[in-house]
Amino acid sequence: MTTFTLTGCGALDKAMDCVRTADAIATSVSNLQQAVSNASNDVTQIEESLTAITQELDNLNNTTNNADLSKAVDDLSKGVESVRTAVREGDATPDITPVTDAAAEIGKVCTPG
Repeated sequence: MTTFTLTGCGALDKAMDCVRTADAIATSVSNLQQAVSNASNDVTQIEESLTAITQELDNLNNTTNNADLSKAVDDLSKGVESVRTAVREGDATPDITPVTDAAAEIGKVCTPG
């Protein structure tokens, strides 16, 4: 019985880590949206937002082995790289739809219930 309780707590801890990280990603994506809309003022904000998302993805990748979540993380990583490439190529208002869509999917996968 003790082993079950410890295992259950471990699973609960992972679920809570997922929720916290999904929230952090949502905040970072919101910051990215704001940075893109203000890009004419400061393009570096876009890169800072992308870096924050990447850091949160690294945290999330280390806390789960869920296949649906892994796919959403991969999709978000690809979206981040696509935006990053567009910005490097001079696009001050890149399409961030793949980032927002993948972040929404991470939110769904990480939401308990």
